[in-house]
Amino acid sequence: MNAVASSDRRLPKYDISGLTVLILEQQSLMRDLMKQVFREFKVKNVHITDDIDAAFQIFCEADIDLILTDWSHGIDGMAFLKNVRLHDDSPNPYVPVIVVTANTEIDHVFVARDTGMSEYLAKPVSANLIYSRICATIDSTRPFVRAGGFFGPDRRRRRSAYQGNDRRTNDLQVKTGG
Repeated sequence: MNAVASSDRRLPKYDISGLTVLILEQQSLMRDLMKQVFREFKVKNVHITDDIDAAFQIFCEADIDLILTDWSHGIDGMAFLKNVRLHDDSPNPYVPVIVVTANTEIDHVFVARDTGMSEYLAKPVSANLIYSRICATIDSTRPFVRAGGFFGPDRRRRRSAYQGNDRRTNDLQVKTGG
């Protein structure tokens, strides 16, 4: 059985078997499902936990290529994401992080975006959906931005030419009287 349905031919076929994945998930059934999905993807190095502190320790000790984190009442995925992006001990603040959650309200998406997530995936999940988000982290790599308390992928997904006046101080021409 191919984990990625053949009906979705738009997704590229990447060999992700060499990835090391960290999954932080509260529900044991979801942990088992994700473990099986990554087994279908032939990914051998999958670390799974339901504890934020253990997840950060695994992240610091293993060479993690991809993180999937739950965000629910029992798992504060945003606190974990902040540690991944901003903690002094974070070994790779650039690692792609997919937030997997039942929180589908737009405000939750904005919070996850503003905390530094790479992709957002609403539960329930499928192998196809997980794979599509992995492809998005590969195909649509965004530059990282550090501004104030934010560090993460550029929050802007669309690139459009700015139509207004440029008001940045280094671009303004100052007129003096004389």
